[in-house]
Amino acid sequence: MAVPDYQTLMLPLLRFHADGSVHSLQEAMDALAREFKLTEEDLRVLLPSGRQTAFRNRVSWARTYMSKAGLLVTVKRGHCSITKNGMKVLADNPARIDARYLRQFPSFIQFQESKHESDSTETTPLPLSETKESPEEQIESAHTQLTRALAGELLTRIQTSAPDFFERLVVELLLKMGYGGSRQDAGRAIGRSGDGGIDGIINEDRLGLDSIYLQAKRWENPVGRPEIQKFAGALAEHRAKKGVFITTSTFTKEAHASAMKHDARIVLIDGEKLATLMIDHGLGVTLEATYEVKRIDSDYFTEE
Repeated sequence: MAVPDYQTLMLPLLRFHADGSVHSLQEAMDALAREFKLTEEDLRVLLPSGRQTAFRNRVSWARTYMSKAGLLVTVKRGHCSITKNGMKVLADNPARIDARYLRQFPSFIQFQESKHESDSTETTPLPLSETKESPEEQIESAHTQLTRALAGELLTRIQTSAPDFFERLVVELLLKMGYGGSRQDAGRAIGRSGDGGIDGIINEDRLGLDSIYLQAKRWENPVGRPEIQKFAGALAEHRAKKGVFITTSTFTKEAHASAMKHDARIVLIDGEKLATLMIDHGLGVTLEATYEVKRIDSDYFTEE
């Protein structure tokens, strides 16, 4: 089954601590994984950032929220036990524990409150989110949505630009990705041949130990198998081992299948991937804001 959201994990996590013993986060994770019958594949699912598994992130947030509500207490680094309030909650046999349920505890309300940036002593509680995502997942989801919107705007700009601008864009992108050597060398490589389905040749590395053959299509319609076959034929004619086909549109399933059948390694970059690479390498975009998510440095608090 899919990894449960962090609020669904709260009650099972509290029940796991019902024995009154001190348990580590890993012990809790192992028990919950067995209870929800999670597979090894489920446990390997990462957050979009790729820095942490979704399961560990959600169990951690479930434990944090219940600790803020006073149902669990941290005994030592990475280890928790249940409190008297936690035992009382279990005795009430709730059907579910979530953020809304935890708002009955003053310490949790205090955790969620934020003060106005003024001299006023009044406080306003943060709006209660109905999402099943953990706070960290919400940040990453919002970032993903913003990135997708930006990618769409980039493609619109590219598709309405002049053809020579697209060629320059390809040069700049490859340079930022570490290909092509100098900008002057890369500029001469693009568009120098123009025959046999090849739009340009660029060095794979700064020493020019190998070459990558390019085809760039600023199209609106999907690129099909005939174009890939033509490109593959041109690569074979030049005895080329590597080729990159870049388009502002998409590739058909037949095109993808065709790219896998040839001796030369052919990489297909569609409009969505092109925009993503531009964003990742800072081409055509500018940094508007940076938000840092920090965590406790456990080593700092380790006693000698």
